[in-house]
Amino acid sequence: MVVKGEESDKILELFLKIGLDERTARNTIANNKVTANLTAVIHEAALANGCDRAIGNFLYTVATKYPANALVHRPKLLEYVVSSKIKTPAQLEAAFSFLSNVASEEFKRNEFEEACGVGVEVSLEELTQTVNEIFEENKAVILERRYRTNVGELFGSIRKKHPWADPKMAKQLVDAKMYELLGERTAADDEKPSKKKEKKEKPAKVEKAVVDETPAQPSEEELNPFSIFPAPEDNIKVHTEVFFSNGSVLRCCNTRERLDNHLKVTGGRVFTRFPPEPNGYLHIGHAKAMFVDFGLAKERGGCCYLRYDDTNPEAEKKEYINHIEEIVQWMGWEPFKITYTSDYFPELYELAVELIRRGHAYVDHQTPEEIKEYREKKMNSPWRDRPIAESLKLFDDMKRGLIEEGKATLRMKQDMQSDNFNMYDLIAYRIKFTPHPHAGDKWCIYPSYDYAHCIVDSLENITHSLCTLEFETRRASYYWLLHVLDLYQPYVWEYSRLNVTNTVMSKRKLNYIVTNKYVDGWDDPRLMTLAGLRRRGVTSTAINSFVRGIGITRSDCSMIRLDRLEYHIREELNKTAPRVLVVLHPLKVVITNLESGSVLDLDAKKWPDARTDDTSAFYKVPFSNVVYIERSDFRMKDSKDYYGLAPGKSALLRYAFPIKCTDVILADDKETVLEIRAEYDASKKSKPKGVLHWVAEPSPGSYPLKIEVRLFDKLFNSENPAELDNWLTDLNPNSKVVVTTAYAVPSLGKAAVGDTFQFERLGYFTVDKDSTAEKLVFNRTVTLKDTYSKGGK
Repeated sequence: MVVKGEESDKILELFLKIGLDERTARNTIANNKVTANLTAVIHEAALANGCDRAIGNFLYTVATKYPANALVHRPKLLEYVVSSKIKTPAQLEAAFSFLSNVASEEFKRNEFEEACGVGVEVSLEELTQTVNEIFEENKAVILERRYRTNVGELFGSIRKKHPWADPKMAKQLVDAKMYELLGERTAADDEKPSKKKEKKEKPAKVEKAVVDETPAQPSEEELNPFSIFPAPEDNIKVHTEVFFSNGSVLRCCNTRERLDNHLKVTGGRVFTRFPPEPNGYLHIGHAKAMFVDFGLAKERGGCCYLRYDDTNPEAEKKEYINHIEEIVQWMGWEPFKITYTSDYFPELYELAVELIRRGHAYVDHQTPEEIKEYREKKMNSPWRDRPIAESLKLFDDMKRGLIEEGKATLRMKQDMQSDNFNMYDLIAYRIKFTPHPHAGDKWCIYPSYDYAHCIVDSLENITHSLCTLEFETRRASYYWLLHVLDLYQPYVWEYSRLNVTNTVMSKRKLNYIVTNKYVDGWDDPRLMTLAGLRRRGVTSTAINSFVRGIGITRSDCSMIRLDRLEYHIREELNKTAPRVLVVLHPLKVVITNLESGSVLDLDAKKWPDARTDDTSAFYKVPFSNVVYIERSDFRMKDSKDYYGLAPGKSALLRYAFPIKCTDVILADDKETVLEIRAEYDASKKSKPKGVLHWVAEPSPGSYPLKIEVRLFDKLFNSENPAELDNWLTDLNPNSKVVVTTAYAVPSLGKAAVGDTFQFERLGYFTVDKDSTAEKLVFNRTVTLKDTYSKGGK
């Protein structure tokens, strides 16, 4: 929850004191994680009373970029920052790199100072000499390109020679040298260079011309997004540090013996898991999770479990379990094994008993409201220090169904005074007299996510436990529990959630609009559920390509534009969807100079680059004296920038002939166009600019194939409807438009459910499951218009 009121004002004042501008300060307060980090950093540096802006900016960088595995050394780094021994961004980045490598281990100050350039002073004379040398080396290029010179490359050369130099001083010298060499900036310097087309020489008849093009080399992470993850045998370093309110620090890591035992079981292979909760349909965010979990295992030759996190029997259904398994396979992933958290209920229970025996858990009788209140006040439960034997008996009573639902829970004894609210004695077990979809009615107590998740990860020998960033604050609890039970500890890494614009992603909101029929079920094509996307005609290949393009980052609060997904959908369907002619809003055209009853069979291309000798790349379309064009392709008044049909004007019917409008039949209101009369140019000598799609009557007096077309658009008008108080009012009333009287060419009548086509000039469409033998129904997958590729992929 975002801080508000008095607390927010105090934090704002604190951030302003260290020199942040008000806008940055307010944006920081909106991010809980950065707010907590920056506040801690300021107090660690003893600068709550303020500092100059340069040091304040460094504090902000430490708060946002400091390596999490080396938190124990952060106060030492801040000493160097406050004393200005580290005073350049390059020095700070070097410090991050050094500390990330040493993690929580001790290090020698002289090695740290050498790695960060502490005490290294680059004089003005030295820097001036280097700048002069670099300009002399690049003089010819600079004189040619003038102020369009890539100054970044010049700075890069300077940094190579003087990595610890003051960047502001370097910029001043470079700017001065540019002015000395080139003089005043002119208007021509600001013009974009024109792209001149070079005349290509014709290659010799025998020898082929060879073009030497060296494309930009992609980064290692672009080639392999999984390269950031360590090998299983390296899982002996400190995972995280849990700071307790009494001043003690728990450094969580595997012992060599425990890791060796783990590696014997796994054979050193990577083991991951995709652990959805079966309480709803999977959405596109789960596609990213699958890509990370299954993708890492596949890339490293390892195994990935599909594990149902089924600890809440009230919300879970067999329908969701079946859906998840089926959609995982559709996405192209093959689980090593399908397991359920409920498979481990006996082991989880025995470990809970052991947790009580070791003094790390107790049976509590507080109500949910009391637990919430005590947590907010950081107060211990009255039952926290009850005897171990008493908790053991009560926990057994809970298991045997002797205690009423809501009257007791098992809580972990963690640290109620911690700065991390996920260490406030989390619930491990609660009573629910509800049959379980998988385990039946054997149990009436069920483990919580916080208790079960890490233990099952350990029991399944998971090497990499990967999850989204909102679980980062649970790291302390995750490792604390495995530590006190002496269990193997997986490597945990969090990545950013996938949030897409103009939709909602939370299961609660999705469930609400499905249950209350704002949409037509979990597989409504307007939803970002994977079932909805599949029904819309989106391929798993396109979704995986989209997810891979985003990468596995830790940048929080990122919102991916919908048109970026649409770009990948078009890229895929452009290669796989055959072209076909369909008219959504038919306007009748009678060709007066073509004999009534005569039908010509013309060849139309399925693919734009179809070879003339490849008959499979063409399909037949009938051409008769009655054709139908799109109503929007006709106007009564012509204009220069209009290429459709108008009175007295010609247009080309794609794959057929040019036609010229000779007459217009209007309705009684003298405005509505009922019919157009036209003549066709059988010789094709006329060359009109406009090209129209069309459908003809296949035989005299018979209408073309009638189909229903559903035009889908963004479900919500706002880019981020989830942040609105009245988010339901933001639903787009035009997100689904049904056209019941569209016309198609006869060959489309053979289409089956799931087949996808490009309706020429209209977009990509897929046959919907609502289709019947009497009438085909098509869903628009995506339009032809592409805005994303113009801005870059």
